[in-house]
Amino acid sequence: MELSLTQPDDWHLHLRDGDLLEAVVSHSANHFGRGIVMPNLKPPITTTAAAVAYRESILKALPANCDFTPLMTLYLTDKTSPNEIKLASESSHSL
Repeated sequence: MELSLTQPDDWHLHLRDGDLLEAVVSHSANHFGRGIVMPNLKPPITTTAAAVAYRESILKALPANCDFTPLMTLYLTDKTSPNEIKLASESSHSL
C-alpha cells in the first residue's frame, strides 16, 4: 500500500517579507497546499489588521494559478488586548 501526500500543510512557515517573500513563498507554494504563517517579522505581526495586510502581500507574491492558502497568526505580547484576540478569532484568515 502506498500513501501519497500531494499537497501537505506546512505547520511552521516563515515566509519573510519584501524581496525574500517572493522567493520563499513560491518555493513553499510549489510543495504545500496551506501554511501556518509565523508572525515574527520586523516589526512582528501583532494586530489583525497587520495580519490581513501581510496575507495580501503573500497572495500578491504567489505564482499565477497557485492553490496555496496562508493561515495567519499573531505575535502575542503583553500588550495584546482581549479585543485584538477576539478580532483575530473572527477573521476568516486566521487560526
